[in-house]
Amino acid sequence: MAEPAAAPKRRQMSVDDYVEGVRSSDRAILARAITLIESRNPAHRSQAQEVLNALLPFSGEARRIGITGVPGVGKSTFIEAFGKMLTGAGHKVAVLAVDPSSNRTGGSILGDKTRMQELGRDPDAYIRPSPSAGTLGGVARATRETMVICEAAGFDHVIVETVGVGQSETVVAEMVDFFLVLMLPGAGDELQGIKKGVLEIADMIAVNKADGEIKSRARRAAAEYRRALEIMTPASPNWRPPVSTCSALTRDGLADILAEITRHREILSGTGEFQKKRQEQQVRWMWAMVRERLMARFEEDEAVRRLVTQLEDEVAGAKLTASAAADRLLAAFGFERD
Repeated sequence: MAEPAAAPKRRQMSVDDYVEGVRSSDRAILARAITLIESRNPAHRSQAQEVLNALLPFSGEARRIGITGVPGVGKSTFIEAFGKMLTGAGHKVAVLAVDPSSNRTGGSILGDKTRMQELGRDPDAYIRPSPSAGTLGGVARATRETMVICEAAGFDHVIVETVGVGQSETVVAEMVDFFLVLMLPGAGDELQGIKKGVLEIADMIAVNKADGEIKSRARRAAAEYRRALEIMTPASPNWRPPVSTCSALTRDGLADILAEITRHREILSGTGEFQKKRQEQQVRWMWAMVRERLMARFEEDEAVRRLVTQLEDEVAGAKLTASAAADRLLAAFGFERD
C-alpha cells in the first residue's frame, strides 16, 4: 500500500514578501506575519523586527478603540454590531484581543470566530485572537505589534477587546486612543461592584442591553454612572467621559458612540493631547519590550535554570527567604548587588 504523500513544506518568506503581502491586504500573508511576530522562537525575532520596522511608516492613522466590560455585558454582540456598522459605512475593521487568562484556562478567547460569525465573514473585517498562552506583558506586546501590521494592511479601525480582568484593562487603555467601558443595566448594586480604577481610565461608559422592558433600568444606571463620574477627576483636562445607553441587539445608540469617538479624536487632536498620548504610548512600548526581553533572557539562562527548582523547593519549604533566593538567581545571571 502506497504511503500518503508528505504535505508540501511552506515556502520560507522574506521580509519583502511579508511587507508586500501585508500592504496588498493578502489575508494569508497577514496571518503569517502576525504569527511571526507572536513567535517566541529566537530565530524568528530578528525577521519579525525587520518586518515591523518596514511596516511602521504605514501605520498610525487608524482609530484605536479599546473595549472592556463586566461578564455578561454582551461585548461580543456589541463588537460585532459596531464592527458591522463600521464596515457598512465603508471602513475596514480589525478586532484584536488581550486575554491573559487563556494560558490558565487553556482556552482561546475568541472562539471569536464562533462568537462573531457574521463579522468574521465580512470581507472588510479581520478577527485575531490573542496568543493561546503567555504572560499579560507578552500578550500585550503581541497585540501592539499586531495593531501595526493590521494598520499597514489598510484597517482604519482597530478594536482591542480585553477579555481578562484586572491589569489587562489598564494595559489595553494604554495602547488605544479611546477606551470604552460597557456596563449592564441596573443601578445601585452594579455601581457598587465597579472598580474605581476602571472608571478612572474610561473615555466613555455605555450601558448595553438598553432594550425592551429593561430600557428604563438602563437609563437609571446611566444616571448613576454620570453622578459617579462627576465626583472624579477626569484623566484628560480636555475631555469629560460621557455616559450613554445602547443596544447591540437593536443597534440603538451605536452611532452615538461612534460620534463620541470622533469628537474625542477631534478635541484631543486640536489641543495636541492626542499626539502626545501616541508618543507616550510608543515610549511605554519601548520599556515594556526591554522588560520582556530581559525576563526572557533571564528565564533562558542555563545557570538560572539549574538553580530554579532547588530554590523554589527551599522557598516553599521555608528554608530560604524569597529575597535571598531572588538574590541567588540574579547573581547566577550575572547581576551584581551594590
